Amino acid sequence: MDNKVEEWKSILKKYGQEHLLNHYETLEDKQKEYLLEQIEAIDFELINSLYNKTKKQEKKENDKITPIEYMDKNKLYDDYKHYENIGKKAIREGKLAAVTMAGGQGTRLGHNGPKGTYDIGLESHKSLFELLCDSLKEEGKKYDVTIPWFIMTSRENNKATLEFFEKNKYFGYQKDKNIFFFIQGELPMIDTEGKILIGEDGFIKQAADGHGGIYESLVKSGMTQKMKQMGIEWVFIGGVDNCLVKMVDPVLMGIAIDKAVTVACKSAVKANPKEKVGVFCKRNGKPNVIEYSEITEDMAEARDEEGELLYGESHLLCNLFSIEAIERMGANPLPYHVAYKKAKYLDKDGKLVVPDSPNAYKFEAFLFDAFGEVDDMAILRVKREEEFAPVKNADSAGVDCPKTARELYKKFYHLD
Repeated sequence: MDNKVEEWKSILKKYGQEHLLNHYETLEDKQKEYLLEQIEAIDFELINSLYNKTKKQEKKENDKITPIEYMDKNKLYDDYKHYENIGKKAIREGKLAAVTMAGGQGTRLGHNGPKGTYDIGLESHKSLFELLCDSLKEEGKKYDVTIPWFIMTSRENNKATLEFFEKNKYFGYQKDKNIFFFIQGELPMIDTEGKILIGEDGFIKQAADGHGGIYESLVKSGMTQKMKQMGIEWVFIGGVDNCLVKMVDPVLMGIAIDKAVTVACKSAVKANPKEKVGVFCKRNGKPNVIEYSEITEDMAEARDEEGELLYGESHLLCNLFSIEAIERMGANPLPYHVAYKKAKYLDKDGKLVVPDSPNAYKFEAFLFDAFGEVDDMAILRVKREEEFAPVKNADSAGVDCPKTARELYKKFYHLD
């Protein structure tokens, strides 16, 4: 191991990250081994380029942004049955799997544990995980199949998530047969000088690489290979915090198959022109999601001949992909976006620093940045109150919180 340490000292010096081994000698053998494994996994060239990115103002290219076509689920009329029947056939044939992105903690909700274990306050006291599972099992009964469920955790919450599922007997699913867990990718956090942070546990401080890491994580973990072995052709990807998410939608699936597209997404019309949400569009002729910060006032207010907002289709993180699309998107990392955050860390003397303002950069990829990989996709507008009840904030925020999600859930399922 000593030779290895000397090798890494030389490499770390080259990149100005020698401090990562400052407290190496104080660690036990297993801890030393783990720290070296962490260091070996770092792409230092990537970290350098990401740090350089934080010092530059991102130039907005002169992209040509145009509206994207969509279909309204509630205005399909005669076509509704046509698409539904195509989708139902594929689901009965076992061609659909569901993926839930569940790498987050419930910290913002005042919950100590994975967000998926959070109880939104229903009389049943069911967790978000159980509510999603109920929906999957109910749909499976309709088609006489078990919809395989793949759950993406993070290193931070993987152990607690597995323990929760084990304690609840996997809610009727069978581990490694029709429910599978895999871990999201991570990237080191860095300070404003480009130095990689050491966390309070003495190891490299890492942060999940954003929902855009889903493609690479599915491929690298072998999950796409497993899906293909099971005969799965289509994968629905959604977040754990939407308690009304419909992971099994024969209409969405039927449209994707009928239109011969490899990606089909759900949207909901913006609550108002100024709502701060990303919306579907075409960027230089390719499908994309434009952030609210990129939309000019004129674009936000623009309407078509029927009075509909031209840029009004909110991205709900409810997306259906063919396996081939996921593999293609997972072949190369997506561009990373910079977030400036507060992060505790150990200084060069091993003392814990607890900042009272942002002090570190984390890097995230966005799932929709991969949409430009396809020539076309189908957008299906759905009713927000029927399919979108996210739990992102504490009740004090008044929006996208347990109270609003609970009310929408009870209303949809007639629980009042």
